[in-house]
Amino acid sequence: MKVLLLKDPKEDDDRGQDPYIRELGLYGLEATLIPVLSFEFLSLPSFSEKNSGRCGTWPAHKMPLLLSGVQLSHPEGYGGLIFTSPRAVEAVKLCLEKANKTEAWETSLKEKWNSKSVYVVGNATASLVSKIGLDPEGENCGNAEKLAEYICSRESSALPLLFPCGNLKRETLPRMLKDKGVPMESITVYQTIPHPGIQGNLNSYYSQQGIPASITFFSPSGLSYSLKHIQELSGDSIDQIKFVAIGPTTARALAAQGLPVSCTAESPTPRALAAGIRTALQPHRC
Repeated sequence: MKVLLLKDPKEDDDRGQDPYIRELGLYGLEATLIPVLSFEFLSLPSFSEKNSGRCGTWPAHKMPLLLSGVQLSHPEGYGGLIFTSPRAVEAVKLCLEKANKTEAWETSLKEKWNSKSVYVVGNATASLVSKIGLDPEGENCGNAEKLAEYICSRESSALPLLFPCGNLKRETLPRMLKDKGVPMESITVYQTIPHPGIQGNLNSYYSQQGIPASITFFSPSGLSYSLKHIQELSGDSIDQIKFVAIGPTTARALAAQGLPVSCTAESPTPRALAAGIRTALQPHRC
């Protein structure tokens, strides 16, 4: 049975295969991955000591407001870090390189940040955080709301938490921290845009594979960028497709579009998603 996942393929470090394809294959499901999002890293003067160069390709006249005084080079001014996406970690790594601060990171900054809390959502983000030498915590929370609860139960510092994020970040975590009196400073480090190959890749998939048994969405933005194409390609057969969400936020976005959510993964992991899809494709859905 063929299933479609709207995400970037990523090879497992140990086995050389995307973990979602591997886990779904264990249930006899043939998965295809199609990326629907692209990312552009923004200029980070705050991260790189007022370096005015751009890390990405965001036009200067569209540059979003970046909070002043937010500097990775000054961990003493913050109570810790928050990462809710792999892209935010990638942006930090890129801009350390662009600002020629990789050596300073390895010799002193990394250790200073590790004396504080580094909160993350999800195993993928935690893995990248570990690769830049930081010790993540909270990865098992599964989503931003649960991470906010975790942070509020632990955080007592008067210093703000530094939150590198994307332009489409949801306000759940900042609002919950604010309500609990936990100070935080956010800085926009990347923007999310539609993948240029969405339409062509979906056309190719449908012409070669036909209507998938299920389609999994990994974010509200991925849904908004791809849904029109999926509806056009599926036609009247769209009612045959089981729509699956990686988490509750994406599930709500699906429901807002009037689409039935056959299953929401219990956690944003390949194993949980594969188990959820298998159940959704059985007579008794999850």
